[in-house]
Amino acid sequence: MSDTTAPRVSLFVTCLADLMRPSVAFASIRLLEQAGCIVDVPLQQTCCGQPGYNAGEYEATIPVAQQTIALFEHAEYVVAPSGSCAGMICHHYPRLLEGEWRERALALAEKTFELTSFLVDVVKLESAPAVSTELPPITYHDSCAGLREMGIKQQPRQLLQTLCNVEIQEMQQTEVCCGFGGTFCAKMPDISEKMVDDKLRNAGSTGAALLTGGDLGCLLNIAGRARRQGMELEVRHVAEILSGDLYSPAIGEGD
Repeated sequence: MSDTTAPRVSLFVTCLADLMRPSVAFASIRLLEQAGCIVDVPLQQTCCGQPGYNAGEYEATIPVAQQTIALFEHAEYVVAPSGSCAGMICHHYPRLLEGEWRERALALAEKTFELTSFLVDVVKLESAPAVSTELPPITYHDSCAGLREMGIKQQPRQLLQTLCNVEIQEMQQTEVCCGFGGTFCAKMPDISEKMVDDKLRNAGSTGAALLTGGDLGCLLNIAGRARRQGMELEVRHVAEILSGDLYSPAIGEGD
């Protein structure tokens, strides 16, 4: 694929990847480049505004949304390694904004994708350098926003099977919330704790040694609780697994 025909992607890094797990962003770049894309990372990007929006701070979220639109609207494609951030841009910006800004939000939404959806549905990635490390049994957590807002279900599973030759050990209630829910876990910690305990119990019952998913907020929540419970469960973002980044400490380890 020549540079003139290669898809040009602007990566929306996300706050959590930037602050808590930069390896997710680097893994995303490697995957996109392996798929033949030309990738840039706008340095002026900030939070998508989702925490404030979910807390009901709509007026405070408007300038954040406008800044993101102005920064990314000239991209050919915008890709985020997060269904929740992609969902915020695609579904909530048009609801939040009015007039010209709503039209610009709708235009941006049309070319914004979650990472695994972009790789499967847009560029049709079917091969990549093989992951050199033999993977343990894996189970997958479907995040709320990724599944319900962005339609992410089979895409990461297809990539794990195609690129890594691994079968998913599906857990019961894989589509049920892990209890993170952004501000929900802070507002209702007792309910959140029960939900993540259920998630860990279901994950543990599969016999999988590795849990993965596409939203870092969920994974931080699950990994943190597993560590506090003394549960031996490795947690990694799906981009890290697909790109072969299995040598750095798993989420919640090494700190």
